[in-house]
Amino acid sequence: MVDQIKAVIFDVDGTLAETERDGHRIAFNQAFLEMGFDWVWDEAFYGDLLAVAGGKERLYYYFRHFNPSFSYLGPIEALVEEVYDVKTRHYIALLKADGITLRSGVLRLMTEIRAAGLRMAIATASSTENVTTLITTTLGFEALGWFEVIATGDLVLEKKPSPDIFHYCLAGLNLSAEHCLVIEDSENGVKSAIAAGIPTVVTFNDYTKGDDFTGALSVFNQLGDPSDACQQSEGFAISGSYVTINDLKVLHARQ
Repeated sequence: MVDQIKAVIFDVDGTLAETERDGHRIAFNQAFLEMGFDWVWDEAFYGDLLAVAGGKERLYYYFRHFNPSFSYLGPIEALVEEVYDVKTRHYIALLKADGITLRSGVLRLMTEIRAAGLRMAIATASSTENVTTLITTTLGFEALGWFEVIATGDLVLEKKPSPDIFHYCLAGLNLSAEHCLVIEDSENGVKSAIAAGIPTVVTFNDYTKGDDFTGALSVFNQLGDPSDACQQSEGFAISGSYVTINDLKVLHARQ
């Protein structure tokens, strides 16, 4: 018998909001401009960079694979840290200017989860400052208390697809993997959650719609709302036109 679901763990970037395309990418470009670099990461190119989880890791990947001739008078690690800090400042400013909104169905489903008495947590490769600012600017300061654990990329050694972040999250919740369900948006996220033994539901976005979601319970284009139906592409079916807490319970029982 499958253990009853006790907690739902959310990814952040691309899952809660379109932060990659409309936030991080723009902030990187603003940082490059401010620092005098002529690099521009357009939407398509940024999709290639998303093969790597984590902003700093993405910069290293960019230098190795797309800009190997770039030279810097000093440790490249120091440059990456500086670029990332400037980028974070621009990203936070975008969030505070209400430049990013939640994806369809996110607030509704979180409300249903809380009403059902289930616990919530976050497991993401993003930094703590980025995550908490997104939560407070889209849901309000009180929403920080909705999540018993906010596990971020600066708290573990290896980012997704490593299962480290989910192991950290499970330890914080003091729950076993079979008591939880993850909502992710990417192949790396699914691999990470499944490696940690946690059943997973996917809500992909434009960047991740072509990813391999093998092992996920179900795959949707969004969580959806009564007036904004979701579309399912893989896995177990749901009862209606958008994902509800009852659907998550049924999907969890199918693992």
